[in-house]
Formats: sequence, structure tokens, C-alpha cells
Amino acid sequence: MNFQQLQYIIAINEHRHFVRAAEVCHVTQPTLSAMVHKLEEELGVLIFDRTKQPVSPTPEGVKIIAQAHKILAEVRLLQHLPQQMAAEPEGELHIGIISTLAPYLLHLILPQFLKLYPKVKLVVKEYATAQILEALQKGTLDCGILATPLQTVDSTVGGFYTEVLFYERLLVYLGKENPATDKEYILQTDLDPARIWLLEEGHCLRSQVMQLCALREQAKNNAQLIYEAGSIESLLNLVDTNAGITLVPELAVRTFDETRSQQVRQFAEPEPLREISIVASNSIWKQALRTLLCQVIAKAIEPMLTKKAKTSTVVPVTAYK
Repeated sequence: MNFQQLQYIIAINEHRHFVRAAEVCHVTQPTLSAMVHKLEEELGVLIFDRTKQPVSPTPEGVKIIAQAHKILAEVRLLQHLPQQMAAEPEGELHIGIISTLAPYLLHLILPQFLKLYPKVKLVVKEYATAQILEALQKGTLDCGILATPLQTVDSTVGGFYTEVLFYERLLVYLGKENPATDKEYILQTDLDPARIWLLEEGHCLRSQVMQLCALREQAKNNAQLIYEAGSIESLLNLVDTNAGITLVPELAVRTFDETRSQQVRQFAEPEPLREISIVASNSIWKQALRTLLCQVIAKAIEPMLTKKAKTSTVVPVTAYK
């Protein structure tokens, strides 16, 4: 058994095709197939069911592939230990971040981080929550910045290290003609399901709004127009023109101009909060760089957000895979 064989089975599992996996691994298909067959013989089990198209792992193969991910992650850790022990931090950190947070957080932290640690390379990608969890499992991301706590519908997702970074309030954004504009504070009963605009499926903020407002599918079915937006900006434009209503996180509100700021209302206590955390595997892989990232975020965010109140409620996230 060798590391190449482990890389081969991971590639086959990802691409579900021996030829494409061979191309990615820069070997011929016969070579890849022979190495995988040799591994199967050594372990005494079939890792892939070759009778199916596309190729799929056997039940035993699923467990072996998961272990292969862990082994190669530890190998990468060993390779980068000298960098982590260096006097000046260096290395590469792959970060996934949810799209409802990226536009409002990254510009606050990236310039400062890169200035403080010039030998560290950051690779940042916007993903949905479920995509971040999957990438963490595969080892293609070192950490994710997302809303928590997670209520996953996939029992295989778990075992992550989670550290809370900050809390931000969920605020109400009203169209100018919305009946609730006369109110200083909004009650959950003021949120008319027929007027609420939502982000598309897969966004954590959508999940939180659905739970907070106890929305039901029949409310959508009775609507004349159903549009699920891909960004907070799209939601705001729809609310502006349709006397609608939506929920926005506190950091997003800080980017509003004076006109839009006047259309924002707070919830009556207990105020709903969005919990933002950094999530990573339990491995110490890249732990030092993650710690530095957390420190920069904490310093940038602390003076900007309302402190968590005793009468607040953290709204959980349902993450679909």
C-alpha cells in the first residue's frame, strides 16, 4: 500500500470514472486500474463496483475512501510542519465562506491579515454551507466561515472543530409601503409569510428565516409571484418595489445608505441572532494559521457589532447536503 494508491481511489470516487481519474492523476488508465486492483487484493475487499455506470464505491469502499482522506490529510500536516514552526507564519490557507457573509466581512479582514502575515497565501472561495462541509470532509478546504449551530440532515456530517467568532443581529428590512413601517420594533407575528422574500435553497439565511418565521409551503403556493433570490442585494431590490419584507444580517446593514437604513427595524426582544463560527476538521492541520485568522476577525469585528444580549435567541441552520 502507498500514498499514490490512496490518491487514486479518492480521484475515482470524486470523478466516478477511471479514465477521468487517471487524467487528473497524470497516469494512464491501465496503470491506475492496476494499482487500485493491487490495493483491493491487499485489503481483501472490492473498493469499487465496476458493474455500475458511473462507477460507485462499495459499502466497504466508502469507509476505506474516508480513511484515505484522513491519512493524506495527516501527510500534508507532516509536510507543512516546518512552515508552522517557523518564526514568521507562512504557508497556504484555503477558506470557504458563505455568500451572505463574504461581501460584508472579507474587506474588513483580508487587507489586515495579508499585511500582518505577508508569507501566508489565502485562497478564499464562496460556497453554500453544505458545500463547505463536504469540502472540509474531503480536505480541499482548511476551514470554513459560516453560520452555526448546524442542524445537518446528513448523519455523515460531523466531527468538526467549531469556534464561535461573533454574533450579529438579524434585522428586518421593509418596503416603504409595508404596513409594519410605522412600528419601531417588529414582532414575529408582524412577518406576513405572503410578503416575505427569501434567498434560494441552500443559503443558511433562508433556513434561518424559515425557522424564525415558521413559514409554510402553502403561503408560497398562494403567492402570485415566487422568486427566490441568489443574493441579499436582489432581495432588497424586490422588497423596495413590492412593499415586501425580508431579514438581513447586521453586517449587511452597515453597508446601507441613508435611505435604506431608514427602512430597517429591530425585532422586539428576544432579538434573533446569527452565530458566525470558524469550522474545521479536528486535525491540528493548519491550526496555527486558523488561530491567526480568528484573531484578525475578532479585532475587526468587535467594535462593529451589538453585544449578545441576555434576551437574544440564536437561530440554528439546517444544512442540506
